[in-house]
Amino acid sequence: MSVLSGKHILLGVTGSIAGYKAADLASKLAQAGALVDVLLTSSSEKFITPLTFQSVTGRRAYTDADLWGNEAHVLHLSFGKTADLLVIAPCTANTIAKLAHGIADNLLTVTALAAQCPLVIAPAMDGGMFDHSATQENLAKLKERGEIIVGPAEGHLASGLTGKGRMVEPAEIFGHIRMVLGRKGKLAGKKVLVTAGGTQEALDPVRVITNHSSGKQGYALAQAALDSGADVCLVTAPTALSAPVGARVIKVTSAQEMLDAVMSESADALIMAAAAADFRPTLAAKNKLKKRDGIPQVELTAAPDILKTVASSQLSPKRFKVVVGFAAESQNLLANASEKLKSKKLDLIVANDISANDSGFAVETNRVTLLFANGTKEVLPLMSKMEAAEKIIEHTSKLLE
Repeated sequence: MSVLSGKHILLGVTGSIAGYKAADLASKLAQAGALVDVLLTSSSEKFITPLTFQSVTGRRAYTDADLWGNEAHVLHLSFGKTADLLVIAPCTANTIAKLAHGIADNLLTVTALAAQCPLVIAPAMDGGMFDHSATQENLAKLKERGEIIVGPAEGHLASGLTGKGRMVEPAEIFGHIRMVLGRKGKLAGKKVLVTAGGTQEALDPVRVITNHSSGKQGYALAQAALDSGADVCLVTAPTALSAPVGARVIKVTSAQEMLDAVMSESADALIMAAAAADFRPTLAAKNKLKKRDGIPQVELTAAPDILKTVASSQLSPKRFKVVVGFAAESQNLLANASEKLKSKKLDLIVANDISANDSGFAVETNRVTLLFANGTKEVLPLMSKMEAAEKIIEHTSKLLE
């Protein structure tokens, strides 16, 4: 992932049973291309070993013993100067107190004082400790300094109690890390509206007409825009996917609802990746259609054309400075995409051949051709949907320039 590739991330691990989740987080960061150095407190070693982190990051993990080793006089300063981000997950109430008051009595806290990078803290503690006034005051101090606090969540705690104190899941922390690292990207200060998923048009209270869209490409585009620093609004049809951390989400069901949501927003760029219905039942049945009543005759009518409506509403100043559309086709790919590019007055259209087994709906990869309003085109090879999204966002950024 370009936002994480080559980034130097310090992962601090403190004395909590949630340390096992930190190993998962370290693995995710390393797999995304980050250079992860783990700093363990002496208490954390009671729960998890340095070897665990070395195994998932491929790099040495550091403990308090290293504070007094041959590198002691420069280690924390070196970390402080070279790190792009310091993440402490899990972070106990004790370490939160030390950070708030500038106490530097171990390798992790002395490194935190020396660090010149953003700090992300994922609290983890047992019942009552998070709500205690001392912890809340300490967290308030850290927030005033601009530190990012992620969580904690409510749920079952190590003591058997239920309450607020669980460290949030690694995937959520990972999302916050991406957002922090990307906030000064090419789309910083820009708003991007992304639509995703396949709309559903009701036949009756139980059945719908829909399509095979999983929403994966649209969600990848929302994430890529966040990685580039954009303020992202994601208008999504029903899907099993989790929205990217940091996106403002508007959930819709039908093409009409998606149109209403899009037209209620304004943005620098609209990326219409959703598979919105072309047709819908003229009249949805009020009650469930029964098999015993025979095969129903369903009359269809045109669903609202979202891009056509957007094109006709582009008055000065424009609601959207750049509009990107998608053409999912099973035949005559480039001809159909070119016609849509012109008729919908798009700046860019992504032509997607859904007849291929390794691209299109439901799979993890895509093979697309980008067609631009100026007549140029770019053929992209088979790549992951995240890689395709990054390419599309890169071109969207250039069009905004």
